[in-house]
Amino acid sequence: MITATNISLRYGEQKLFEDVSLKFTDGNCYGVIGANGAGKSTFLKILSGDIEPNTGGVSMPPMSRLSVLKQDHYQFDDKVVLQTVILGNPRLAEIMAEKDFLYSKPDFSDEDGIKASELEGEFSDLNGWEAESEASSLLQGLGISTDLHDKNMSQLQGSEKVKVLLAQALFGKPGVLILDEPTNSLDLPSINWLEEFLISFAGTVIVVSHDRYFLNKVCTHICDVDFGKIKMFMGNYDFWYESSQLALQMARDQNKKKEDKIKELQEFVARFSANASKSKQATSRKKVLEKITLDDIQPSSRRYPYISFKPDREVGNEILTVDNISKTIDGVKVLNGISFAVTKDDKIALVSSDELANSTLIKILTGEIEPDEGSYKWGVTITKSYFPKDNSTFFNNSNLTIVDWMKQFSKDQTETYVRGFLGRMLFSGEESHKIVNVLSGGEKVRCMLSRMMLSDANFLILDQPTNHLDLESITALNNGLREFKSSLIFSSHDHQFIQTIANRIIDITSTGVIDKKMSYDEYLEIK
Repeated sequence: MITATNISLRYGEQKLFEDVSLKFTDGNCYGVIGANGAGKSTFLKILSGDIEPNTGGVSMPPMSRLSVLKQDHYQFDDKVVLQTVILGNPRLAEIMAEKDFLYSKPDFSDEDGIKASELEGEFSDLNGWEAESEASSLLQGLGISTDLHDKNMSQLQGSEKVKVLLAQALFGKPGVLILDEPTNSLDLPSINWLEEFLISFAGTVIVVSHDRYFLNKVCTHICDVDFGKIKMFMGNYDFWYESSQLALQMARDQNKKKEDKIKELQEFVARFSANASKSKQATSRKKVLEKITLDDIQPSSRRYPYISFKPDREVGNEILTVDNISKTIDGVKVLNGISFAVTKDDKIALVSSDELANSTLIKILTGEIEPDEGSYKWGVTITKSYFPKDNSTFFNNSNLTIVDWMKQFSKDQTETYVRGFLGRMLFSGEESHKIVNVLSGGEKVRCMLSRMMLSDANFLILDQPTNHLDLESITALNNGLREFKSSLIFSSHDHQFIQTIANRIIDITSTGVIDKKMSYDEYLEIK
């Protein structure tokens, strides 16, 4: 358990939040959400003690241990992987080092024996005899094979380091677990493993994430950073989103009878209560939801961009044929004999656990790189628009404003049109005159999506498009691609994004290609 009391934080004239008092209890998972810049990560740093608030304080029961997901991927480069995980419990790691030092002394004294005995007792209390086994189990669950456990962290790839640091945070059964974007750089199997771990976690979990499926799966509560406050809601992300939209609808319709509003609320709560009753994580959620009143929900101040892709013409019968494509990168055969044909209205998700395989195939289909073997052919009616995972070449060394950058891709060159379009993408007023090479990652992604919308293409290709986006933009993009009236190919780590868009799954595995005309959840069931 951890308690925040009367927390306030200001930076100059900017107020992030004021008089925040919240209690986070054991057995629950709290998802912290809010617009970019609202203070989500800052609040987590206050809870972990990294930042001092202007007023108020944070308290935990004595003897309870707090664990935080580290963000510095180079901090432990001189440490062995298994040792890095055990450092998640600093006291246990300290005891192990002291024991090793004492037992290695050539002149081991009686005093050393007494000290060693005391250390052994504390070591046993901290479950030290199981430490290496637990660390290894966590690493394997996250996809770090045993042959890497004795290597130095400096020898690991970036995504592997992320998994080790996550295992470090989870190690040793902490009382409070604070995770800021834990699913970043994780593949889907690792995310699924983490979900199951957190669902059965006995302590308190507080997490910031842009992965809606993850928040829905693990969260019992949502903490919404909005209006300079942090308000806690029972339920997962979908419940918060739907209730805030319902509140907005009610606020807009002031003339509607209150009895009708109450009936609408009751139907809404009943629907979500039924879903909650099936969750392993929240068996008590159903009763709490049923007690919600009109006063408990309020509209959100969130702004959602308008994302809509409208093809300028229908595709013909021939869309895309891929014939026996192979590609080797750095001596590793990433693609081996890939063949498939795209048909009308296919929305294909590439879900290989090897992210490089997905990106390599996409780069070949867009002409960015050439295959070693095989070929592909686009239909004559196809116009393509491509969202690359790395968009840096579009912005580096560019001194154009957003307006002028967008004009490069717009048929209508009038500033009124371009500014109006940018307003729908949340670049309003003076924001549209920002220089593009200083934009944030999320702003650059919104520019790239705007470029795609202006193309009027009838075939979309997207490689990890939700990276850097906030929840509001992810929701808008999700809706835009779901409503797109043509074909597309995309890759993503976002479960809900894949499930709600794709009607065909292509999984590039070490033994061949699995190609199924079905939803992602259906594919996971048969897999």
